[in-house]
Amino acid sequence: MVEINSSISSTVKIFVSTEENVSPVTISPEWSRVGRLLMMSGLSLLGGIGNVYMISAVIVEEHLSRRGNTYIANIALGDLLISGIVILASAVVLLAGLEDCPPICNIQWFLGLLCGLVTTFSLMAIAAENYARLCLSPEFYSKITTTRITLSVFIIWGISIILVTLHFVFKLGPDYCLQKFEHYKSYQLLIAAFIFLTPIMFTTFLYTKIILRIRAIRAKTNFKPQLAFNWDYSLMLTNLYSFIMFVLFWTPFALFLIVPSLEKLGKKPFYWSAWFALSKSCFNNLLYCFSNKHFCDAYIKLFHYCCCKTTVTFSRRPRSEGGRPSGDVRVHIIPGYNVYPYTSPQRSSTTVGEPTKKVIATSGKRGYRAAGHGRTRSKDRDIYQL
Repeated sequence: MVEINSSISSTVKIFVSTEENVSPVTISPEWSRVGRLLMMSGLSLLGGIGNVYMISAVIVEEHLSRRGNTYIANIALGDLLISGIVILASAVVLLAGLEDCPPICNIQWFLGLLCGLVTTFSLMAIAAENYARLCLSPEFYSKITTTRITLSVFIIWGISIILVTLHFVFKLGPDYCLQKFEHYKSYQLLIAAFIFLTPIMFTTFLYTKIILRIRAIRAKTNFKPQLAFNWDYSLMLTNLYSFIMFVLFWTPFALFLIVPSLEKLGKKPFYWSAWFALSKSCFNNLLYCFSNKHFCDAYIKLFHYCCCKTTVTFSRRPRSEGGRPSGDVRVHIIPGYNVYPYTSPQRSSTTVGEPTKKVIATSGKRGYRAAGHGRTRSKDRDIYQL
């Protein structure tokens, strides 16, 4: 019996030691450092390029350049901060041969919470904008101006920054970096209801109402949707999928912050759930690419422009068939050489009734060779006729 108790106590000690051997910046040191470095570098690269493409698609694609899609670009901006700063910082720490860095952890924790709140509020704003676009009258939707949308985006960032700053200043709730999990139950329930549960429930209500309303309209026999309506509905479904992905990725971490009893599970599940929530920022752009035609077309165009474009073609403005300009413009490129433009009256007066000569420049002592004619000289000087 004594041997059994001693073996159980040794097992508990091993479990506790492994639970303590975890870093909030570089996850578990039990994994290979090279493997963690490759994983974080890959996530940062995937999220960075994908979110830049997502923001660019909203700007350059004609079908996506609408004022309501500013919220989609706002979510992509928050995801870009996570993939380009939070995850990349961990890769840099691993590359430096460190396992932990408290200053970097504080920055990561601040940006992680900030971008999580921005995404939560932006998803709610997207649902409200989609409901106004699809279910309400055009007169009501016209009231949602670009100025109001821009102002709401600044309000979202302002409220999120204030809430996260208060969290850090007054040290409310669990400390992610110092691994202290003293819970303030009343505070956490209040904040969770305000910044997580209420937006999630309101967003769910709006999407449910949109789907039910559109199904009722489509059930009518005389309903013939326009092409723009189908595009808006397809984008609404993509936004709904993005909302579901956000809930699935962030719910485990939110439960660890809200429910004090989950502290008994240990620190590893807590940090794994945190990194699982952050990894959502690297895959959201892929969801828009695979589930929406316009985003997919924009990604392909951006890829060809950035990676496959080898030549740059400039379209020249066509010349008018009418009269020529009356003025004479003389360009002095080299002293002693007068270059007349193609439409110059001086040139036209000297070449009336004569075929146009194409002068081809050649290197070396061969001089200049005209197409079927000799080169034009005046007082032993070459005249370049354009």
